[in-house]
Amino acid sequence: MSHDLVAIGASWGGLDAVRTVLGGLPAELDAAVVIAQHRAPESHPTAYRDLLGAATRLKVREGDDKDELLPGTAYVAAPDYHLLVEQGTLALTTDERVQYARPSIDVLLQTAAEAYRERCVGVVLTGANADGANGLVRVAELGGAAIVQDPATAERDEMPRAALARVPGATVASIAEIAPLLVELCGVAKVTA
Repeated sequence: MSHDLVAIGASWGGLDAVRTVLGGLPAELDAAVVIAQHRAPESHPTAYRDLLGAATRLKVREGDDKDELLPGTAYVAAPDYHLLVEQGTLALTTDERVQYARPSIDVLLQTAAEAYRERCVGVVLTGANADGANGLVRVAELGGAAIVQDPATAERDEMPRAALARVPGATVASIAEIAPLLVELCGVAKVTA
């Protein structure tokens, strides 16, 4: 079964972790990637996108309401907005914070799991709270693949530890091992001339 969507959540230390993961993915990845990273509401709206874009061959965009999810493209949650996944598209909301955060990793993972079910990969990276644990439970419940950064390789281990406590069957991988796992799960699109 090929996975069509990768949903990644990160918090404290997440910029370097997400850059490492995206940097290991080919431009032809046969899946869309959606990312929720905890950032201050007043963060410059495009700085994070630009930093990620410089580290990867994927196209990197700020996720916008009704954006079509395309393979080989990474969509980043804007500061102070929840990023929701629908079948084939994205949605934005300013609903209440979850785990003190907006964007919420739980919201991203839960909506991704419900839209893509067994074709979803949920990834929880470094962070200093428990956001993402409930969302990863939903990914696993609906047959998706659950991946957690090895807490020993995380700048802050609270978030990966919370995810593993809730989803003990998740695949645990060092930050360097996650991109190859995603390529294995999602495949690479065949390029035709």
